[in-house]
Amino acid sequence: MKNNTEILEQIKHELIVSCQALPDEPLHSSFIMGRMAKAAQLGGAKGIRANSVEDIEEIKNVVPLPIIGIMKTEYAGSDVFITPTMKEVQALVDVGADIIALDATCRIRPDKQTIKECFPIIREKFPNQLFMADCSTYEDGMLAYELGFDLVGTTMCGYTKETEAIELPHFNLIEKLANNLPIPIIAEGGIWTPEDLSRAFQCGAYAAVVGTAITRPKEITERFAASLQDWKNHDLKSL
Repeated sequence: MKNNTEILEQIKHELIVSCQALPDEPLHSSFIMGRMAKAAQLGGAKGIRANSVEDIEEIKNVVPLPIIGIMKTEYAGSDVFITPTMKEVQALVDVGADIIALDATCRIRPDKQTIKECFPIIREKFPNQLFMADCSTYEDGMLAYELGFDLVGTTMCGYTKETEAIELPHFNLIEKLANNLPIPIIAEGGIWTPEDLSRAFQCGAYAAVVGTAITRPKEITERFAASLQDWKNHDLKSL
């Protein structure tokens, strides 16, 4: 079993592929996510981000790559759904996720606590576990570092009320966090092209997560179909 230093070294300056499909999506299946992770590995990915105990178990059986584990669980009365409570953290520890990511925004969690209140308890209970903070703003990232997170990601930028109008990828956020924090910054969110990926690393990212652009064929197809529709609406009329 790799130690934390070895896990972080394995993903340094590398691509992490997010292999996820929710119950209402066509590829929802732990078996399919395992195959997706294998394809990502063969393509050069050095890490996987995965959702749910079942998917992580399957992926661990298929590929030897470090896994950033999350559990997406919705609770009434809270907008926080990425590893929102101690229950999900415990499940991810038990399944052996190498890194556990959780929403580290300032929003109130299902247990009515803030990340500032709950994470010290989590860290005390699991002192040797690597934790990644899914942040939306620079302030989120700075607080996450102060609280003792091991990695800070830009995952939630664009998905909170205060950031919903921001164009992704938010390269300025990546660069500002990388320039001001001594821990790994994980670029995540809106990386659609190899050029986006290269720029994220130029901004100082330690590693980068790409999901939709690689592993969500419905959304990929929609982009091509929308482009075709634009052509039909404009260029075709001029023929």
